[in-house]
Amino acid sequence: MSLPRRLLCVITDEQSDPVELARMALEGGAGMVQLRRKTASGRQLFEWAVRIQELCREAQALFIVNDRVDIALAMQADGVHLGQQDMPASAARALLGPEAIIGVSVSCAEEAVKAAADGASYIGVGHIFPTYSKDKPSPPLGTAAIKPIRNVAQLPVIAIGGIELKNAAEVIRAGASGIAVIAAVSESDDPAAAARELVRMIRQ
Repeated sequence: MSLPRRLLCVITDEQSDPVELARMALEGGAGMVQLRRKTASGRQLFEWAVRIQELCREAQALFIVNDRVDIALAMQADGVHLGQQDMPASAARALLGPEAIIGVSVSCAEEAVKAAADGASYIGVGHIFPTYSKDKPSPPLGTAAIKPIRNVAQLPVIAIGGIELKNAAEVIRAGASGIAVIAAVSESDDPAAAARELVRMIRQ
């Protein structure tokens, strides 16, 4: 399964109702929703995942689970997104099969090359700008990092980290196939409108 170009991926945060946030993001045109809740139990994640996947199917959008290959496998999600400390993409690929979408977070060319060799479908590059959604010990990569990482990996790049309406177009111009956001949608007064504006911006 391949990713559409100019993709907006909305990642659920640690405070919002993830099902309601997903509903609003999809209403705004998000092409992919990633369920991420580090503090939730496996049972709770599974229940949310089933409901969000139903919404994504209705909207003809993709649904992936952060970190938890077991949850993605159990409810047949479209795929999973993995960090550098998670299960290797090669192991996830063996479990989820050849059609699954597997994203891998990278911050340098070496990690990108390894992700591609392990069977990743796309690479998540970041953090691009300063972000407060996650604790980050390293400085932002900046948009200049996108194209070199994309070129060595030969995979679509979904950029993440501090991306919002004012800088989304800059990220796409730098070579990203899409963007992933948390706060830009979840902390908006109108998440559906925020998603809609981001989609409009990255597709221009």
